[in-house]
Amino acid sequence: MSGWQAWLRSVALDLGPLRRYRDFRLRTIAASVSTFGAYFTMIAVPIQIKELTDSTVAVGLVGVFEFVPIVAVGLLGGAVADRFDRRRVVLISELAALACTLVLLANSLLPEPRLWVIYLVAAGAVSASSMQRPSLDAMLPRYVPHAEIPSASMVNNQAWGLANIAGTMLGGVLASVNVSVAYTVDVASFVVSLLVFLRLSPLPRVFGAVVPGVRATLGSVGEGIRYAAGRKDLLGTYLVDTIAMTTAMPVALFPFFAAELGVPHAIGLLYAADSVGGLLAGAFSGWVRRVHRHGLAIIVAALCWGASMGLAGLMPNLGLALVFLACAGAADMVSGTFRGVIWDQTIPDELRGRLAGIELLSYSIGPTLGNARAGFMAVGGVRFAIASGGLLCVLGVSAAAAALPRFRAYDSRTDEFVRAEKERRSASSSTGATPSSGPST
Repeated sequence: MSGWQAWLRSVALDLGPLRRYRDFRLRTIAASVSTFGAYFTMIAVPIQIKELTDSTVAVGLVGVFEFVPIVAVGLLGGAVADRFDRRRVVLISELAALACTLVLLANSLLPEPRLWVIYLVAAGAVSASSMQRPSLDAMLPRYVPHAEIPSASMVNNQAWGLANIAGTMLGGVLASVNVSVAYTVDVASFVVSLLVFLRLSPLPRVFGAVVPGVRATLGSVGEGIRYAAGRKDLLGTYLVDTIAMTTAMPVALFPFFAAELGVPHAIGLLYAADSVGGLLAGAFSGWVRRVHRHGLAIIVAALCWGASMGLAGLMPNLGLALVFLACAGAADMVSGTFRGVIWDQTIPDELRGRLAGIELLSYSIGPTLGNARAGFMAVGGVRFAIASGGLLCVLGVSAAAAALPRFRAYDSRTDEFVRAEKERRSASSSTGATPSSGPST
């Protein structure tokens, strides 16, 4: 093998977990299909509201209706994931989301669709997603060995990115023509994802059917919050990501930014650019398994995210803006991967669902607040809002890094929580307590 071939092989995306672990492969396929369809509905909802009201305020109210379920149900969903079979929770949540989309489809076929139904069902759909996501995220470490979690996390992120790009682009085209068709595609995607999810192996608790004392209550949610508060490395992952998204997320301004660049027809490219950058970063991600200073990697990636977003706002033409948006997406992919590695390699399984609920808040609330920040600061100009957001991100992440030396110094080779989780998984495997998904044959 020549030198460049060896180098390319060393940096290429490691697809090994997909080949070797059946349940991880099925989980990835099912989640990707479900996400692909969800983007059709995500785009169809604001388009339909615009058609019904021609009001930006009415479209913005969707986020208001979705905010409370994300917070309340996300935390409760984490406790549910630690109390029940996570596969069953995922299946029930998927069925609930399917029911919501069926209601949206039926409403869209009425001679006069009801606006209140769209708001109500949007809240229901995000509730189902918030209930499902902690269980879905907590599955990953149970389906692959500890050492392969970095590669599996990158594969997971790549699959999500592909679903994002395909769903956004195709969903935008179909929803612009007929929202009912877009809702129908989402319904079909749910049918496929459910059939695949049904083939997953059940996931009973590691230490018996149920860990004594774990209940889907506010008390168990509080236990998860207290655990997270006592882990400075975990706090660093939440804080850095929330700061980065809150200060530098500019998606709400893309329609105005496209108009300012003189290419209003190219708005779809602006929306897709960061996902494209993330996919390109993931395609050459073989190096992630050789990185052990995960906290420092997250900090550097967040700084690159902010700097790239800020520079994108200053670019004079679409081409250069897309380049920097893609760079921001690549940085976000790297940050997300290493955040996931820290979570999956160090959090005890009996707490993983509740911590996944907290993680859901950290990566859901940030973009919501970030878009609000961008909208308010745009009174000083669209470019000013985007560029200043990038600067605020660099300053905020730098301050967080300085305040969290333990997070900065995190090293998976020496971390006590990594060692404890390795020992726990080894003990569970030797006693047969953990169900094995096993390599596929």
